[in-house]
Amino acid sequence: MSQRIVIVNTGCANISSVRFALERLGVSVEVSDDVGVITAADKVFFPGVGSASAAMQSITAKQLAPTLQSLTQPVLGVCLGMQLMVESSDESRTGKIDCLGLMPGHVGRLESQGQRLPHMGWNTVTSARENPLFAGIDDGTYFYFVHSFAVPEYKNTLASCEYGQRFSAAIAHNNYFGVQFHPERSGDAGAQLLTNFVNL
Repeated sequence: MSQRIVIVNTGCANISSVRFALERLGVSVEVSDDVGVITAADKVFFPGVGSASAAMQSITAKQLAPTLQSLTQPVLGVCLGMQLMVESSDESRTGKIDCLGLMPGHVGRLESQGQRLPHMGWNTVTSARENPLFAGIDDGTYFYFVHSFAVPEYKNTLASCEYGQRFSAAIAHNNYFGVQFHPERSGDAGAQLLTNFVNL
């Protein structure tokens, strides 16, 4: 029996690149902002690009926050989607903004130690512990990043990366997973991670 895979249409993401990456793997997906469709999914993808404040405004306008907070199936946040999973973010002109609070954590500006921002391009990722999301993916594997803000390493870190500072390349709490990199742009390693998530 095929799974029902849904990509949440938050209005703040390049949905098509995630969808195409999944379809290349033979996974059929729906893109929706319909609460019933999202709730009925077997797996949920939650991508995002742009600023946290604009994304939260869009999510609030679509009344998606309570739905995202109530999901019990596996959810994968990608890039900004991962950052929106934690409690708060500094990525706002007005100071700190509230995020979805799906897990503990705070997003701060990446302390790049003089290296250029955004952190853009390929960088290596190291798992913090055994986990199903990184099954078959060796430590030191390269993934593709584009970001200026990050969640520092902490208790919910699944995998870390270094760019001026060590930060969370992946986080997890209960059924919620997030990756800072773009698996849909990360070649074979990204395809493996997407497959691992679909197979959870």
